[in-house]
Amino acid sequence: MQGGNVTTPFGRRSMTLGMLASQYMSREIAPETSADKWKLFRALCEAKPRLGISERALSVMNALLSFYPEAILSEENGLIVFPSNMQLSLRAHGMAEATLRRHITALIDAGLLARRDSPNGKRYARKDGVGAIDEAYGFSLAPLLSRAREIEQMAADVEMERLQLRKLRERLTICRRDIGKLIEVALDEGLEGNWEAIHQQYRSLVNSIPRVATAAVIAPILEGMEMLRDEISNLLEIRVKAQNLSGSPDQTERHKQNSNTKSIYEFEPSSREEQGAKPSKNNEPPHVPMKAFPLGMVLRACPTIGDYGPGGAVASWRDLMQAAVVVRSTLRVTPSAYQDACEIMGPENTAAVMGCILERAEHINSAGGYLRDLTARARRGEFSLGPVLMALLRAQADRARKAS
Repeated sequence: MQGGNVTTPFGRRSMTLGMLASQYMSREIAPETSADKWKLFRALCEAKPRLGISERALSVMNALLSFYPEAILSEENGLIVFPSNMQLSLRAHGMAEATLRRHITALIDAGLLARRDSPNGKRYARKDGVGAIDEAYGFSLAPLLSRAREIEQMAADVEMERLQLRKLRERLTICRRDIGKLIEVALDEGLEGNWEAIHQQYRSLVNSIPRVATAAVIAPILEGMEMLRDEISNLLEIRVKAQNLSGSPDQTERHKQNSNTKSIYEFEPSSREEQGAKPSKNNEPPHVPMKAFPLGMVLRACPTIGDYGPGGAVASWRDLMQAAVVVRSTLRVTPSAYQDACEIMGPENTAAVMGCILERAEHINSAGGYLRDLTARARRGEFSLGPVLMALLRAQADRARKAS
């Protein structure tokens, strides 16, 4: 156990309670206490968030440890290092002297280092007759050694929290994916329910996720997500069971034909044979009217089209259809292509589709050809507007989150 009197700093540096606490802890080191200095330093790096020290301060501690001649920290080997500021600066990657002093003070305040100043403030060692160090003045690593077990436990706790956070984030990612796809299915299949309100609740939970979060912050958000997923799953189960009980074979077959869930990023044609549908006479499938979606949802997914409405705003479906005609002309879509789309998808859905195309205009080579392709797919029952709107809503929410 260390003995000796309390030492005070040289010159104008004042004494603090933190310095006293470090010296008192240093006196309580048991004689057999030892630690591998580099293993302890790695634990110190892991425990950095708990100790409130910076990476630059750790660089200074790394440099100080490099001046300790032995691999094992112990009282038997001595715990004082005495490099000059120039030597210390070189090993701290050329750190300026003023910066060096500031981070040394931070290490002392954190209870990881102590000064043992000489009468004149210089750092040096005095040797005895056989060449062994008899007296040394400089920085004492005794506080670091005295807290070795505590630091190792902090490092273990930080690692455990990191693993817990990673598991929570993985569960959150899966839950977000599940909810998004389940809502898409509900919209695509035209199932009854207030899916717009459910989607708003989902986006609210997503927006509450901070960019840098702890396990304590993520856990309640994940719980809310999982509850919402269970609620959606239960609603879908009820709707599916009701549909199976009341639906005729013809309705079931039509339901299969209209179950495409491709997003706006996946407009590759797919055959009716791939979907398991049966061709009708003359190989012309029966047309199934497309489901209309709430105007508010369309405008949130396609906000740009609002600028083309009467007076620069869209307040009704009539306004949206007028804006779509302006967008048609702007994107050089032929009147015949637009008319065909209106006949197959309906004027409201065609206006919504034009809004979607406008949002993705920079990624589309020919808006007219694109609209004709969607019209042909809608005629075959292979295109639904729901997943397209959901994809745009997700993309906008992600952009807003990155910008915040």
